[in-house]
Amino acid sequence: MSSNRRRFIAGTAGLAVASVAAPLVAQTKKKMHFGVGPLLPNPEDTKKAYTPLFAHLAKELGVDFDLVATTDWAGMAVAMGSGQLDLAWMGPWGYIIANAATNCQAVATVKYDDKPVYYGIIIARPDLVVNKFPDDTKGKSMSFADVGSTSGWLVPTFYAKEVWKIDPKAYWKYSEGATHAANEIAVSTGQVDMATDFDRNRNTMIAGGQVKADANKIIWTSAPLPNDAIVLPSTAAKEQSAQVQKILAAITVDQAKTLLPPRYTGFVVSDHKAYETIEKAGIAVGKIKPKA
Repeated sequence: MSSNRRRFIAGTAGLAVASVAAPLVAQTKKKMHFGVGPLLPNPEDTKKAYTPLFAHLAKELGVDFDLVATTDWAGMAVAMGSGQLDLAWMGPWGYIIANAATNCQAVATVKYDDKPVYYGIIIARPDLVVNKFPDDTKGKSMSFADVGSTSGWLVPTFYAKEVWKIDPKAYWKYSEGATHAANEIAVSTGQVDMATDFDRNRNTMIAGGQVKADANKIIWTSAPLPNDAIVLPSTAAKEQSAQVQKILAAITVDQAKTLLPPRYTGFVVSDHKAYETIEKAGIAVGKIKPKA
């Protein structure tokens, strides 16, 4: 069994249990099943950090809730597709994968430092000399993130194919499947020469003291990418989608300080169009097919 498969089973096993234990139609007061991906180093930290937001959302919707934090982005897509989630915080690529399979829909995009976009980055050991990327890195060790990650797998894979014109698995001593936090630590401790990440994660880990600012350096930055999406299944009623959008868009900067982790400042109403650049990248690397 692959390590990715083991992580998925470990990360999503609780979803099926929750689905069976609390069927929506069998309760007087609905219980919604929420999910969030690997935004922090481990599921426990992620769940603790994001529970206030989901508790607020459930309260405003007038429902009970449970929250599961998965260990990889691909697991989020599978869980949404199998009907185990009523609402999820999903990475852009994870959302596109799930949308391609189930037609689930983004209804809001989170703001970070009051912006709905972020950047994919590649980090390197501080002593690695890189005057031109990727030319000066050939043969070095490179850790890509989980294949469900936008900035950690999809975007650098797309750039490798369409812009750099290289095969990353042949060009570098390549590995994939790590979390973003693991990539930061691996480069910072000299386990690998380079790794993929995104600016928000690096900022958070530096601010939290998990890595030092000078323990690695950024050697490449992507074009702007849409931030994470709040996603509802295709079966969600339009009224419910509109209600979720209204609740999230109403969160003020001051409220965000208590409901969201540091530097997240609220949400903007959005839809599938906000993620079309991610969809095009997924098609280009052959992971999803164009819609008819």
